[in-house]
Amino acid sequence: MSALTVSQDPEQSWDDLVQFWEEMEWPEGSKVEIIEGIITVSPAPAYRHNVIAARIQRRLYSVIPDDWEVFQTLALAVPSRLGMLIPDIVVAPVREDADTDTHIPAALAELVVEVTSKSNARHDRISKPAAYAAAGIPLYLLVDRWAPEGPTVTLYGEPKGDVYRPLSTAKFGEALKLPAPFDLVIDTTEFPETCVCSSAPDELPVSARSTGRGRHDTRRTRAGPPCHPGPGDGAE
Repeated sequence: MSALTVSQDPEQSWDDLVQFWEEMEWPEGSKVEIIEGIITVSPAPAYRHNVIAARIQRRLYSVIPDDWEVFQTLALAVPSRLGMLIPDIVVAPVREDADTDTHIPAALAELVVEVTSKSNARHDRISKPAAYAAAGIPLYLLVDRWAPEGPTVTLYGEPKGDVYRPLSTAKFGEALKLPAPFDLVIDTTEFPETCVCSSAPDELPVSARSTGRGRHDTRRTRAGPPCHPGPGDGAE
């Protein structure tokens, strides 16, 4: 299943867009983000995707300070990139004085982790890291299950503008080390194998442009035959 997108009305301000994101009733269980000014509604991640995130989360808990936390559903605001992003994992200090319960400034994060899904891997490879870098998040870990050369894990750092520098890459089955303040080795042999699907999803995203008055223009286009995942994995 692919994502539904609702693009920002040109006359909407960032505050109006965030209010729309906060107040709309979105499909239960979905992940709703604002990516480059476009509200994107994605289905819940598949089983193997969740297993990878959970295993990384477990390792991170063993090395972070007591006043930090590992989050899996925390939204990060990047107004300069018109972004309200929900990484698979965020590591950030706990703040008792948070201004809102719906999100935090992305600049507060120490590490973000994204695990790619087949239907929207481009966001995790291009759009979202550009926003994370622009916010100054020190480290970005990309677990790319659908990389053309095979599943890989890449650590990015040293953000400059909206660009990260690749620090290290490992194929699934190899180890990758996170530097200080984590000093943690990620053992990718713990990651489940990726479901191999021969085709793209049978439909591309439904696109809807917000008019700002509760009406939307929608389009749906056909693609190839459906993807048939292996046991324990949903179509992504």
